Amino acid sequence: MQEYASKEAFITEIKKRANLFIKEYEDIAEKDKDVRFDEAERTPFENLAYQLGWLALIQEWERTEREGQTVEMPAPGIKWNQLGPLHEQFYADCQGKSLEEMSMLFSNAIEMTCQWIASLDDNQLFKSGGRKWAQSTSSNWPVWKWVHINSVAPFKSFRTKVRKWKKLRAAQ
Repeated sequence: MQEYASKEAFITEIKKRANLFIKEYEDIAEKDKDVRFDEAERTPFENLAYQLGWLALIQEWERTEREGQTVEMPAPGIKWNQLGPLHEQFYADCQGKSLEEMSMLFSNAIEMTCQWIASLDDNQLFKSGGRKWAQSTSSNWPVWKWVHINSVAPFKSFRTKVRKWKKLRAAQ
C-alpha cells in the first residue's frame, strides 16, 4: 500500500486522485448515468454514489466518536463481509440527484475530508490509536490507512472502471 511522507503529501494525493476521478464525469451525459453494461461493474451513477457514500461514512465515524459514542464499523447493522446493503444505501442516498449535483457534492466532500485531515496532528493521522474507530477491527490501522482505502485507492480503481464504461458506451 502506498505510504505518505507527510500530511501535506497525503492531502495532495487525495486531491490529485479525486480530480482525475471526477474529470471522467465531464463527458458523461445525464441520460447515460444509469446505463449498465455486464462488462462494467457499476453504472456511472453507482460509481459516484459509492465514492460519496464512503467519504460520508468516514466523516460519520469521526463525528460519532467526537460525540463520545461508540462507532459501529462499518455502519450500524452492517458487517464487513456483507457490504452490499451499505452500497445500496449509498445509491439510495443519491437517488434523484444529477451527475452535476453529485460532482459538486463530491468536490465538497473532498474539501471537507482534506480540511479534517489538515486538522489532525501527525500522531492522530499516522500512528495506530489516533482514533478509536480506526482500532475497531483487528487491523488496528492508523487513520490515514482508513482514509486511503476509502479515497485514493478507489479513486484510482474506479476511474479505470468509469473509463471502461465510457469505452463500452462509445462502442454501442
